[in-house]
Amino acid sequence: MNLPAALAAVVRKEPSKPVIFYGEQQVTYGQLLEQTQSLASWLQTDFGLQPGDRVALWLKNCPEFVPALFGVLAAGGVVVPVNNFLKPNEVGYILADAAVDLIITDSSMAEAVEALQGARPSVRAWQIEDFPKLQAPSAPASLDNRNERDLAVIIYTSGTTGRPKGAMLSHGNLLSNIDSCRQVLAAVAADRFAVVLPMFHSFMMTVGVLLPALVGGSMVLVKSLHQPKNIIHEIIMHQATILPCIPQFFRALANASLPPNLPLRICVSGGAPLPVEILREFNEKMTIPLLEGYGLSEASPVVSMNPLTGPWKEGSIGVPVPGVEVSVQDDAGNILSPSHTGEICVRGGNVMLGYWNQAEETARVLRNGWLLTGDIGHVDWDGYFYITDRKKDMLLVNGINVYPREIEEILYQVPGVKEAAVIGVPDARRGEQPMAFIATNEGTVLEEKLILQFVRDRLADYKVPRKVVFMPALPRNATGKILKTALRQQTEASA
Repeated sequence: MNLPAALAAVVRKEPSKPVIFYGEQQVTYGQLLEQTQSLASWLQTDFGLQPGDRVALWLKNCPEFVPALFGVLAAGGVVVPVNNFLKPNEVGYILADAAVDLIITDSSMAEAVEALQGARPSVRAWQIEDFPKLQAPSAPASLDNRNERDLAVIIYTSGTTGRPKGAMLSHGNLLSNIDSCRQVLAAVAADRFAVVLPMFHSFMMTVGVLLPALVGGSMVLVKSLHQPKNIIHEIIMHQATILPCIPQFFRALANASLPPNLPLRICVSGGAPLPVEILREFNEKMTIPLLEGYGLSEASPVVSMNPLTGPWKEGSIGVPVPGVEVSVQDDAGNILSPSHTGEICVRGGNVMLGYWNQAEETARVLRNGWLLTGDIGHVDWDGYFYITDRKKDMLLVNGINVYPREIEEILYQVPGVKEAAVIGVPDARRGEQPMAFIATNEGTVLEEKLILQFVRDRLADYKVPRKVVFMPALPRNATGKILKTALRQQTEASA
């Protein structure tokens, strides 16, 4: 079984049922399969796509994302979802690393694509506006050309070295996680999932796109994202029943003026830790259960969730979803007993094949069948897991991974910067925001505005520090390592 074959099995049951709602537009299952087959045929016959070839999706949220995703897979290709907030030079690295020769995008990004092609001339672009021009294939593409062990998706996650790593997810990895999510959410064909987060994100791609499509449900692709009231309006208009989103949105929801007829039956918080304060605010206002979950791209991504029927524990990421094992281990790989702190480790059919072309990095995170998450935590005697810290310095800005090292490398390119360090500081709206600390060369005077613009020209906007703090010298330990703990303490003391 593979993902397109699983979709085709759903289509046969109810081809006229809407699978996507987008404003006034509706896409049925039958139309989705037709678009999928047409794109697959074009990829195979006109483009010459071979099994295993990589195709990037650099798209904003749109209905065409779904047939583009399934079309590449139906042609035997491998999908590389690309963060649409990235700058062309950042995207260029991903395309070069994955050896991508075709990028599927839209006309609004033509200027960015042109800049991208200047750096990577071999890349061809195909725009989703050309979907109507595709001819229906005389013979539908075979959907049995890939099996569960074959690579389906490469999701790039920022690396601590400043370079992204491609987590390789097979058809089987994703099908396994989809089934786990189906069980834990009790998802059925009557459910409609509100798609608010970016579809390139692993959380949304699995829970908001693949899961509803493969259970015979529907996606409510929210068109108006500027105000919570607009989102609520579309949720009510299309009767969405499940809302997966990030903690910051649930705080906004709890503070919004809501009508009494919300159709939602479950809210799922993922992408970033759910602060207890937000959970309490939400529970005081709403009767809908807000379930905190946990996952990472390398695990397809869902690992655990608070049970639908309870009990729910504040501050807990819940219990492992069906088919997934979670343990707390020490550095030697010994499994620790409850209440002992160690690294959260994951094992199951959802765990990635490894990192694309990075054998050493793969070996660092896969040990004896376990995925080492880099998150520190513990499990209680009831089997509920808790995340207490991060082993690495990763930040979560609006649920998207940001690594300080990547920003620091850019800061060091600013003429006159002697030392640079970036930490995360709490932000009520975004979860976390980067803050930069800089020491300049003697006699050099730099302006914060110019430094931030320098970074903004080279990195996605959400990676740009919200503030730059100038210091005579950054604190270091005896071996010369910058003490970020001291910087965090300084920031907390001045808050």
